[in-house]
Amino acid sequence: MATATSQGVQILGPMKPEFAEILSVPAQEFVATLHRAFNARRKELLQKRLERQEELDAGRFPDFLPETKWIRDDALWKAAPPAPGLVDRRIEITGPVDRKMVINALNSGAMTYMADFEDSNAPTWENNLSGQVNLRDAVRRTIIYTAPNGKLYQLREEGTATLLVRPRGWHMEEKHLLIDGEPASGSIFDFGLHFFHNAAELVKRGAGPYFYLPKLESHLEARLWNDIFNHAQDLLSIPRGTIRGTVLIETITAAFEMDEIIYELRTHSSGLNCGRWDYIFSFIKRFRNHPQFVLPNRSDITMTTPFMDAYVRLLIKTCHRRGVHAMGGMAAFIPIKDDEVKNEAAMAKVSADKLREVLAGHDGTWVAHPGLVKLARDIFDKHMPQANQLHVTRDDVNVAAPDLISTQGVTGTITDAGVRMNVDVALRYMEAWLRGYGCVPIHHLMEDAATAEISRSQLWQWVRHRARTAEGREINPEYINKVLDEEFERIRGELGPERSPKSKFELARKHLAGTIQGQDYAEFLTALCYDSILTLVPV
Repeated sequence: MATATSQGVQILGPMKPEFAEILSVPAQEFVATLHRAFNARRKELLQKRLERQEELDAGRFPDFLPETKWIRDDALWKAAPPAPGLVDRRIEITGPVDRKMVINALNSGAMTYMADFEDSNAPTWENNLSGQVNLRDAVRRTIIYTAPNGKLYQLREEGTATLLVRPRGWHMEEKHLLIDGEPASGSIFDFGLHFFHNAAELVKRGAGPYFYLPKLESHLEARLWNDIFNHAQDLLSIPRGTIRGTVLIETITAAFEMDEIIYELRTHSSGLNCGRWDYIFSFIKRFRNHPQFVLPNRSDITMTTPFMDAYVRLLIKTCHRRGVHAMGGMAAFIPIKDDEVKNEAAMAKVSADKLREVLAGHDGTWVAHPGLVKLARDIFDKHMPQANQLHVTRDDVNVAAPDLISTQGVTGTITDAGVRMNVDVALRYMEAWLRGYGCVPIHHLMEDAATAEISRSQLWQWVRHRARTAEGREINPEYINKVLDEEFERIRGELGPERSPKSKFELARKHLAGTIQGQDYAEFLTALCYDSILTLVPV
């Protein structure tokens, strides 16, 4: 259908009537205004990431910034107090923005729901625009979904979760929308459309426009978000400070700038989150050219691994010193319906993870499945009867720069099975992503882009440094390509001939093969594969 466009805006994605409502001319103008004001800075900050990588490759490892020492040393400043609906965040459920998921998550019994346009969402045009429709309807409580079997899903009368939204990271673009001839920032597109349509309505209903901010690598990137928040609020005559943003500390460089990130967002900050899977990915990615940072099998890197434990303790101490929430992360295990023994073992691991978090001082935790809400809630209720633990100052914590990057104390091995598992997971996840699914259960774990990134980055790292498996094999291009061929054929055999033609495994194999040879390295799988999910229409 033909859609009216604002000056300088081109819509290259196929349109439905409900999409035209989301991409109204005023909404386009709002997104375009933000893009024109801030996209140049976004690009400059992405360039700084590349320059920082060159420094890391040269051996200049991260440290706390001397120029911002005054921010860290000043014990008096605090961030904004918790906003309505964000005082008690003990259980947060996360997931993509499809209609059924939005309803189930809001009804799950969790305190908050992070609706995700990022790592658990494959950013197809259909997914992104349908997601915006779903959030608009959810905010107004008109959202209804009828399943193919006739089952009706709708919001319950009361007790639904507070909504938070995670836009895409700074590195992603929205190529279906051009502004003055260039693709829109994916971050600004996702944020802008949700804010434009729902901010005033959320405030009217007693909450506000709340966000999770992913993959920041510096306080300057947080400053950019804060400036966008202020500009957006001014444009719609919404008081500054109404927005709240929780930053995921999921890059190794951001771990050295936690105080500074909160400071930049202080009138809009609602805390930090331990984005554990992306953090491991970032650790591997940023130190990938140094052999001393080669890590063992993915399953051996846990939250008790020394460099991970240091990061958690520093995050909790920093947040509580500034009066904001320190949120825990995601255990990847999900309920296993067809095997009681395996399910009990998985739930025991989830319980242990949540117990560790609440005892460490976290104010809440993440789950990826409604079936885990009660399990996590019971643990937090027992050990945190009040709304949060902001009073737990963790004055006992003293984390130095080397503690955050040291591999001393890392235990585990690289095994043949670990190599195969990484190939299997990366291949299966990428195939699903290319079909439009960003959150996929694989081998009883909930995999998203972050966990897939660990798998393929480890493969690259092991090949790069010719690591050896415990069985004595050198991991080189010949070996890794042999494993890829074998895993590809095994999975295709499992699918059977009737499903193979519909799959995207050939394309997934091509993309994966190009980024695990120990030479060229793609910064993000999602950016690498993005052009393969475009649905551009002729202008």
